[in-house]
Amino acid sequence: MTEYLFSYGTLQKDTVQLDLFGRLLKGTNDKLRGYKASVIEITDTDFLAKGDGKYQQIAMKTNDRNDAIEGTVFEVSEEELHHADKYEPGNYTRAKIELESGKKAWIYMAV
Repeated sequence: MTEYLFSYGTLQKDTVQLDLFGRLLKGTNDKLRGYKASVIEITDTDFLAKGDGKYQQIAMKTNDRNDAIEGTVFEVSEEELHHADKYEPGNYTRAKIELESGKKAWIYMAV
């Protein structure tokens, strides 16, 4: 079954996709309204060991339709979604959201 995953950060990088999924993902540009991206410090040592940086963007809900995060919505399998769960830092959670395109997608955001 195909799932949608919205990325606004490291999952958009070809090197991360190849390492995590063994392939480049198929995706399209999209936008998430009512959220903004903030920068947080990552303390998850497993994530930091991957070399993606101590400071990462995180989606924060604002409920203001003028706020938006631009990113890419990718088509992934359920199994690939579980790989992404293991990749993301411990202080991120996965939630289902609706994008500007109308697609319902998973996103990683602040706990």
